[in-house]
Amino acid sequence: MAYKEEEFLQLSGIQHFLFCRRQWALIHLEQQWAENYRTTDGMLMHKNAHDDQQRTRRGDVLTVRAMNIHSARLGISGQCDVVEFHRCPEGVTLSGIEGLWIPYPVEYKRGKAKPNEMDEAQLCAQALCLEEMLCCDIPEGALFYGETRHRQTVTFTPELRSIVEETVKEMHQLYKRGSTPKVKPRKGCNACSLKDLCLPKLMQKASVASYLRRGLEDLT
Repeated sequence: MAYKEEEFLQLSGIQHFLFCRRQWALIHLEQQWAENYRTTDGMLMHKNAHDDQQRTRRGDVLTVRAMNIHSARLGISGQCDVVEFHRCPEGVTLSGIEGLWIPYPVEYKRGKAKPNEMDEAQLCAQALCLEEMLCCDIPEGALFYGETRHRQTVTFTPELRSIVEETVKEMHQLYKRGSTPKVKPRKGCNACSLKDLCLPKLMQKASVASYLRRGLEDLT
């Protein structure tokens, strides 16, 4: 099965979805967004990653920034912060560039490495798009964390690829239903930029719709 371009979901939503399905739905279904220090810091970091020349070459490494990618098979599209193309005998040809090259996606993140696989899954999704677009195999990439100033190598294992494919499948199902799921409040809610829109504590007692309806009734 191949998705049509108008059915593509944002690749960046994978991280939102794995963090909290409700957060993903508020952003990608209800088009709601709110800034806090973490989101602003993250956007500045990505902007800096994209500010330099879009393509640079140093020896056997060609660096491309802000590369648009997509996968019709997964139905996702997005943009890579950085893709390094390493010269390699087992690589693929690139238009207008001599030699054979292996893509190596690099994603920039604020903070430090997380105890879950949200960041790894987003990076792996980029690799899956690049593999489909360039007809090649990409064994690994890297995450660069702003707090530690350290690159973390990510191997795209069958298990990680499966997580991405199952996550994207569930995202499409939820998007098709057009429903925003409820959640149970947890520690991560305090750091979420959407906590005032999400109202997680109220989820234990009533729906947001009921809360808003009562508020409107009080004004009449």
